[in-house]
Amino acid sequence: MVTPAELPDWLRRLYPFEPRSILCGPARMSYVDEGPRADEAVVLIHGNPTWSFYYRNLIRRLTEAGMRCIAPDHIGMGLSDKPAGYPYRLATHIENLERLVAALGLKKVHLVVHDWGGAIGLGWAARHPEMVGRIVILNTAAFPSPRMSFRIGVCRMPLAGEAIVRWLNAFAGPATWMAVNRKPLAAEVKRGYLFPYDSWAHRIGVARFVADIPMRPGHPSMKTLEQVEAGLAHFQDHPVTIFWGGADFCFDDSFFKRWREIYPRADSRYLSDAGHYVLEDATPGELAGIATFLTGSDSLGGAVCPRGI
Repeated sequence: MVTPAELPDWLRRLYPFEPRSILCGPARMSYVDEGPRADEAVVLIHGNPTWSFYYRNLIRRLTEAGMRCIAPDHIGMGLSDKPAGYPYRLATHIENLERLVAALGLKKVHLVVHDWGGAIGLGWAARHPEMVGRIVILNTAAFPSPRMSFRIGVCRMPLAGEAIVRWLNAFAGPATWMAVNRKPLAAEVKRGYLFPYDSWAHRIGVARFVADIPMRPGHPSMKTLEQVEAGLAHFQDHPVTIFWGGADFCFDDSFFKRWREIYPRADSRYLSDAGHYVLEDATPGELAGIATFLTGSDSLGGAVCPRGI
């Protein structure tokens, strides 16, 4: 695990948090715990190939508003341990989140989920629906789908896919420009995203997350994902916001449409020109809207959904 003392000054300026850790079986999981000590918190779950760095600006806004924020780095990702022999499966990531929430003594959890964080965070929520408050869904899925980006498919090819992802960093690297659309990431922000993934060994989690996408009935994580999907019904009456980037190369409009079918009463904010890293493309006002929703308002200020979606 990367310790606080090992974080360079340039990264601390962007990510001014004090990482903590918890033991998850044989590995340590890094997380940030910012804001007032309380048994109610916003838990922000990242995907692949990001880490808790993705939520840095939202964490600042929420803590300024008096909310406690918990943002873990999945094992194999971010500042967490990246062991070679670890069971990098959806069920394990859900169990790790369960362990963290229990250890922190949380009684009420508001969720923000992105990418793989949808299946992980909502998988945890389905096991503890009585603890769940507000939910923000960002360009993600928590249900099986036959759709997969060609670019991701290439990274799943036997043998060659792992070499592409781990030798060439051809998943995390290109994401720093492919996953934004409104504005390019600043050079130091790109460095921040790539900081944990600086070697073959440190890219194992990136590769294992790609391989763990269940696309067929016999895949080891398909049953878990189906259980996650079944659990989504628990939250029909919860305050839910779908905040979506419409220029996403990975989760296209079919995923957005599916979420609107699952949660027809959710407030939906569709940003037609925002990319997969929708929080990076979001304006300060749009980020403020998410923070307002999580701190008590049931709306982002009006749904923006183009006709036909």
